[in-house]
Amino acid sequence: MTDPIAWDQARETAWAAGYDAKPAPAELSFDEAAGSALAAPLVAVSDLPAFPTSAVDGWAVAGPGPWRTGGEVLAGHVPDAIGPGAAVTIATGAQVPEGTDGVIRLESGTVEDGFVTGPHAREWREAGEEARGGEELLPAGTPVTPPVIGLAAAAGHLTLPAHGRPRARVVVFGDELLTSGVSGKGRIRDALGPMVPHLLTAAGADAGPSIGPVEDTLEAHVAALREALNDADLVCTTGGTMVGPVDHLHAALAEIGAEYVLNTVAVRPGFPMLLARTADGKFVAGLPGNPQSAVIAVVTVVAPLLAGLRGLPLPPLRTVELAEDVPGRGSFTHLALVDPAGRRLAHHGSAMLRGLAGAAGFAVVPPNAEAAAGSTVGLATVPGVWQ
Repeated sequence: MTDPIAWDQARETAWAAGYDAKPAPAELSFDEAAGSALAAPLVAVSDLPAFPTSAVDGWAVAGPGPWRTGGEVLAGHVPDAIGPGAAVTIATGAQVPEGTDGVIRLESGTVEDGFVTGPHAREWREAGEEARGGEELLPAGTPVTPPVIGLAAAAGHLTLPAHGRPRARVVVFGDELLTSGVSGKGRIRDALGPMVPHLLTAAGADAGPSIGPVEDTLEAHVAALREALNDADLVCTTGGTMVGPVDHLHAALAEIGAEYVLNTVAVRPGFPMLLARTADGKFVAGLPGNPQSAVIAVVTVVAPLLAGLRGLPLPPLRTVELAEDVPGRGSFTHLALVDPAGRRLAHHGSAMLRGLAGAAGFAVVPPNAEAAAGSTVGLATVPGVWQ
C-alpha cells in the first residue's frame, strides 16, 4: 500500500484524469447532451426573435386614434401591413404587422361601434433584440442545463456539440452477498449493486445493470472486469480494495494491465478506495465494500471523474453551518454525515445506510482540525440527493 493521497487532492486528480481522457465531442441530441458541457460556443442561427413579436394580447394600431377594428393576427401567421386609423387584434407571440405604431393592451382598450381606444405603446420585442444571427450566445464549457437546451432550440439548433455520457458498469464482489431475501446464516443482502448504478446515472453516466455478486477468486474477478470493460468506459467495483485473504482486486488490476491513478485516500470513512486506468484509456474505480464508504468513494473519485469525462468543471462543494461540534480524524479528512440543518446524524458508521438516507451530505472537516458548532464548512453532496 502506498501513502494515501489527501482528500481534496484525490478529487482534483480524479477530475483531471477524466478531463484529459474526455472523448472527442460530437453533435448530440438535446437528450444526449443534457448534463454535459458545450464543446464549442453556442451561436444563434438567426435573429432572436426572428421578427417583431407582440409581448401582450391586445390591438396593434397605426396612426392616430380612434382605430377601426378589423382582422386578427395570431401566432404563427404572417400579417398584412396596416395603415393609419386601422387596428387588428393581436395575440401574444404573434408577428407585429408592418406599419404598427403601438399596441393597446387587452385590459386597457375600449371597443365601441367598431372602434377601439386606449393607451398604446411599443409592446413588442424587436427582431434581434435578444441576439443577432451569428452572435455567440454561450461560450464553450458551459454546462448543458435545461435552460441552455431551451435557448439552443429557440436559437434554431437541433443538436449541440458536447461530450456524450460515459458508459458505466458496476461489478459487485463477495461470496457473502445475497441479491434477494433477508440477511442470515452468514450472508447479507447486497445494497451496493442496486444503489451505485443510480448514483452513476445521477453523476452523468449511462449506467447498465450491475454484474455479480462475483465469487471471491482471482480468476472470477479478472473475468468480471474484462466483461464489464468490454462495453463500459468506467467500471466501479465494490469490495476487495484492501489486501485481505479474499481481496483480489489489486491482483486483478495487475492481470489486466491497469495502472493506478490513485490508491487509498486520506479520508474517514472511505480510506481504501482507488482509481486505475487501463492501457486503452478506460477506468476502474474501486469502491470499499462498506456501503457508506462506497458512497464516499463515489463522491470523492467517481463524480469528479465523470465530470471531467463530460468536459465539466470539478463539482463544487456546497457549505453548511454546523449545529454541533464535529471532531476531526487526525491527519485524515473527516466526512461527517449531517442533515440540512447541520446536525450530525445517528447511524453514521461506514457499514450503515440509515443515516445517509436522510442526509444533506458530508460535512468536510479538514485534516488536523475540528469543526465547532456555528462554523461554516464545506458540504460534499451525493449525486441524485436533493435537499
